[in-house]
Amino acid sequence: MLLNDCELQGVISMPSGVFKPYAGVSTAILLFVKGGQTERVWFYDMQSDGFTLDDKRSRINGGGDLPDIVEKWNNRKSQTENKINSKFFCIEKKEIEESDFDLSINRYKQSDYKEVQYESPDEIIMKIEKLEQNILDSLQHLKKL
Repeated sequence: MLLNDCELQGVISMPSGVFKPYAGVSTAILLFVKGGQTERVWFYDMQSDGFTLDDKRSRINGGGDLPDIVEKWNNRKSQTENKINSKFFCIEKKEIEESDFDLSINRYKQSDYKEVQYESPDEIIMKIEKLEQNILDSLQHLKKL
């Protein structure tokens, strides 16, 4: 109904904990106008509202993402960059329909994953043994003093 009978303009995904201590679930703000045609929907992945996400909800420095959301929302029509791995992006109505009308940001947002290369266990053990030997040598030196 939001896509077909209204003009769904935006979805702001908020982190879980924004409404603590009353509810700990993640929430989204839907920005829409009654009537009109939805062509594309603007998404924003809010990380912070300017308060900690624990039960105390203490103010944090920087004001969170709210000033950035307002700025990006006001400039969304002139937005040329549309990277789906950034904090904000637009999705065409057709893609939302093909995704069974799913409005969760994680359905569309792509994350950049970097594969971490770890040393082999043998190399790690050798480094630990070397460090241990250095400690023992240093202790022997201290005892002589």
